[in-house]
Formats: sequence, C-alpha cells, structure tokens
Amino acid sequence: MKRTKLTGWIVIGMLLGIAVGYGCHRAIDDAQSLKSVADGFALVTDLFLRLIKMIVAPLVFATLVVGVAKMGDAKAVGRVGVRTLAWFLGATFVSLLLGALVANWLQPGAGLNLPLPDSHAATGIQAGAISIREFVTHLVPKSVVQAMAENEILQIVVFAAFFSLGIIAIGEQAKGIVKLLEQISAVMFKVTGYVMAFAPVAVFAALAHVVAIQGLGVLLSYGRFMGVFIGALVLLWCAIVAAGGLVIGGRVFGLVRSVRLPMLLAFSTASSESAYPKLLEQLERSGVPRRISSFVLPLGYSFNLDGSMIYCTFATLFIAQAYGIHLSFMDQAAMLAILMLTSKGMAAVPKASLVVIAATLGQFNIPEAGLLLIMGVDTFLDMGRTATNVLGNSVAAAVVTKWEGQLGPVLSEDEYEALATAREEAHAGAGLVEGVTT
Repeated sequence: MKRTKLTGWIVIGMLLGIAVGYGCHRAIDDAQSLKSVADGFALVTDLFLRLIKMIVAPLVFATLVVGVAKMGDAKAVGRVGVRTLAWFLGATFVSLLLGALVANWLQPGAGLNLPLPDSHAATGIQAGAISIREFVTHLVPKSVVQAMAENEILQIVVFAAFFSLGIIAIGEQAKGIVKLLEQISAVMFKVTGYVMAFAPVAVFAALAHVVAIQGLGVLLSYGRFMGVFIGALVLLWCAIVAAGGLVIGGRVFGLVRSVRLPMLLAFSTASSESAYPKLLEQLERSGVPRRISSFVLPLGYSFNLDGSMIYCTFATLFIAQAYGIHLSFMDQAAMLAILMLTSKGMAAVPKASLVVIAATLGQFNIPEAGLLLIMGVDTFLDMGRTATNVLGNSVAAAVVTKWEGQLGPVLSEDEYEALATAREEAHAGAGLVEGVTT
C-alpha cells in the first residue's frame, strides 16, 4: 500500500472510530453490554499490536547487528553510542524542564483546592516498581530467547551489541552470518508491509474502544488540564525541531513530514512499537542509513521518551497544585534530578509514565491517590506522548547521522522503491544457502 494512501486510510479510520465509539456510548445504556461491544473493538487492536510485537524483536536484532557490523570497528560503534546518549540526555533534561516550566507558568491545577484524599485510596499503580538497581540488572538478559519472547527491547539491544562486537572481532569468518541477518531483515520488512495493510482497521478499533467506554464528556471535564498539556507538547515539538535544525538545517522540516505516518500510527494506537518498522523505512527515505537508525531507535525506545518525560513533571506538579501543596525551587530541582535517573527504567514497566509519577509523588509527600485525578484521561494523553516520543527519536537519528557525516540525500518515492527492489534482488541473487555458507 502506498505511503500517502495508507496515511489517508488511517485518518479515515481515526475519524470513523471516534464517531462509532461515540455512537455506541450514547446508544447503549447497559454498562455490561457497552463493555462487551468495547471489548470487541479492543480485540481487533490487540491482534494488530500482537502482529507488530511479532515483528519487532527479530527486526530490531537483525537490523541492529547488521548496522553495527557495517560500521566496521568498535571505535565507530562507541563513538555513535556516546553521541546518541549525549543527545538523549540533553533531550530528556529539556523535556523535564519544559514540563515544569509550563506547569508553573499556567498553573493548571491551581484553584481546585481539593481536600487531601484518604492515604489508603487505591490507584492500582505500584509506585515502587522502579529503582536504579532493578533497572541496571534488567539491562542484561538472563536469556536472549526470553528477551525476544517478551519483546524486551533494551535487553535485545545489549545482546545485539555484544553479538555485533564479536562479529567485528572475527571479521571475514562472520560474513555469512551478516548476510543471513540481512536476508532476515529483508523478509521482516516484507512482513511489515503485510501487517501495515491492517493498520487502518486497528486504528478505527482503538479509538472506537476508548470513546465507547469513556465518551467525549471526559475531554470536556479535563479540558484545561488536557489543553495546557497539549500546548506543552506543541512547545516541545518546536524545541525538538529547532534543536534538530541547528544540526541538520532546513532538512528537519522534510524529516518531520516524512515521519508523519509513523507518528500517526503511534498516536492512534498509543504504542511506539507499532511505529518502529515504518519509522526505519521513512528515516531511510530521509537520508538516514539503516546502520545508524537501527542503532539509535532501539536505544531511544528506552532512553529518549521525550513525550513521557514532559508528562512526568507536568502531571506531578498538577497534582501538587490540585491539593494546594507548594513545591519550592529546590524541591522541583530535586524532582528533575530524580526523574533524570529513575525514568530510564520506564520502558520495561507497564503503565510506565504513571508508575514514574507515583514514585515521584511519594518522594515529596504528595498523595499517590492524586493519580486518580489524571487516570481518566491518561489514555488520550498517552497518544500525544507516544507520537512525541517517535518525533524525538526520529530527529535524534538524523542528528547522530549528521554528526557522523553520513546523512544522505532525500529519496523520492520512486527512488526509494528502486532502492528497495535492488536490495531485494541482491538478497534473492545471493540465495539463502549461499548467504549461510559464504
């Protein structure tokens, strides 16, 4: 399916999903019947996300190993890694700081004057789920098979990095393995094309499920909170684009246009994984070679969650303001420092942003039950956060590529299709058996 055609169908799916979900919400009075209908929509979305998860682990491993192997030496890998992490740390700090500045400036929770809740009020979120020790030990997989089965991206990255360095060390002897992995990645991209054809239906079902359960009234009730946060995301988008523009110039605007389809997928499904395969393709169209994007993106999925970062400071301060709890400048500086560290374990934890916020609230004697104030609209806000994460990682990949002096020309639709065809023919010509035995 052509890129522009797929984008159009996804937009149509989003609009139809909202309309059908709202119709179900208004027409079905019985809560149990409404839940059954919504569960039917959720089933469709879950199937799509499972198909995506089926692709991600082999795709990340194959493309990352091939990319690192083609860098040629361990020094190049180390240089790219250091530059990538430096950009990620800077982006994380800016995101956290911007969330705090907007919350302090516009005071979205001020004036609510809510009474302090019962300390035993249940939120369903385990605040103690993240610690530095757990994050560090979680980096290294007990078994690469288990890591791939559970789609633990960071663990796959760690194993792939060691595997790639081993390939570089033995040189020519590993040529067959690299060729085989190139062919595996080509097959997985072909499978991605089949799965993406199902995306508009999944997007329709995802939004229909959310709106059927919660309706549109929840958006009006939390209008100020959501409006201010969306404004903060827009400011963050501007900051990301401006920072990228300082390095890659005016090409950053073409990059943003190029990745609009992966961002749309991430937004509508609230899943970064759904955007990963298509994001690799779109970055290659924009001149970012796969040997770099396949290295930067998996790391970014754990270390560069810009949209989630801005939400952590923003939501924490909103809850404090709602209860009339004042946090001094030093308190907020400490909060940023804590989040810079603890947030790096987010990717491995369910309901990641809420878990990090819960842990942060406890550090500053803010009632953890305050999470109940935002959980009703968290699904809607998660869409914006996820799309922002995709944008941040796209710009990061382009910036690192520019620093490496390898940012290529932008490819037209026909040029990219010609490149993809040539790659497929090369893999077919080499043959699977030859690739293994060469």
